[in-house]
Amino acid sequence: MKRPLLLAATAALAIGACSSDEPDSLRLLTYESFPDDPEGPIAIALDEFTEETGIEVEVVIAGDTGTMVSAAALTAGNPEADVIWGIDNTFLSRAIEADVFEPYEAEGLDAIPSDLTDLVPDHHATPVDFGDVCLNYDIGALDRLDLAPPTSFADLLLPEYEGKLVVENPGTSSPGLAFLLATIATYGEDGWEEYWRGLRANDVKVANGWSEAYYGDFTRAGGDRPLVVSYGSSPPFEVLYAEEPLDEAASGVVESTCFRQVEFAGILRGTDAPENAGKLIDFLISERFQREIALNLFVFPANDDVELETEFELYAAIPDSSITIDPSLIDANRTDWIERWNAAVLR
Repeated sequence: MKRPLLLAATAALAIGACSSDEPDSLRLLTYESFPDDPEGPIAIALDEFTEETGIEVEVVIAGDTGTMVSAAALTAGNPEADVIWGIDNTFLSRAIEADVFEPYEAEGLDAIPSDLTDLVPDHHATPVDFGDVCLNYDIGALDRLDLAPPTSFADLLLPEYEGKLVVENPGTSSPGLAFLLATIATYGEDGWEEYWRGLRANDVKVANGWSEAYYGDFTRAGGDRPLVVSYGSSPPFEVLYAEEPLDEAASGVVESTCFRQVEFAGILRGTDAPENAGKLIDFLISERFQREIALNLFVFPANDDVELETEFELYAAIPDSSITIDPSLIDANRTDWIERWNAAVLR
């Protein structure tokens, strides 16, 4: 599905010049949960980029992260866009293997911590944000069921949580893959499939992507599942966008289940506007754009110079220790793990 969104300002307002040898418009490929309000803060920020450079930006929605990466891999060298936003560390190696990127060392990298930039030492892509994928729960829904929140992966196998969890498919969803990796890290190669067979026996529901799970099945959005795989930074969203003012977040986070996720942007190899695409990458990690990330994408900005809003600092969960797996292990085993997950859960 594509939902093009034209984010433009008149070229007459441009105070900087785009490269005379390149098209003066760019297509930014991204995932389905990227904010697409043409009058929203993200669009306004991109309009300012256009005013400064004369380069218009069209945002193209590609589906969930897995779908987006697969499409980018199939069109590597002849891309349908110029820049891609939102490939995370669980899918990054797949994109690099598929030769999706045109390496680029962005201006402004010194504002991004080295633990993020070290993940892409050859500058195939640029870190733009980070967060934790965690089990979330609807506090009110569990209270009405007189049910305590789970505190671990093992709790999800208990009879009282039967039919109450929705997860995302790791083959098509970035948070779904992160949650699968968290269970692999927890139960090991010899135990994770049995764990998932247990979840299946306890009536876990599988959605294709985060939007479908959170806005379709999660009780906070009117669904019938009070447990959902989402983000440690989802609770501030509940406070900021509640229909009635809230003093506390309406959803909670099980911090022992959190897997650290880093997202990247990159220039797509084969673009006919590599210089202008580089200017957009520079802007995406600038303080101007990064200050819109927390309250619009509900993850943490990669740029250390950005000050977070009070609500985000108060209600976002930051685990003392997030679950991680070495990217080389993910790269070597991703396909096998997903196929085995399919066999254990979907067949």
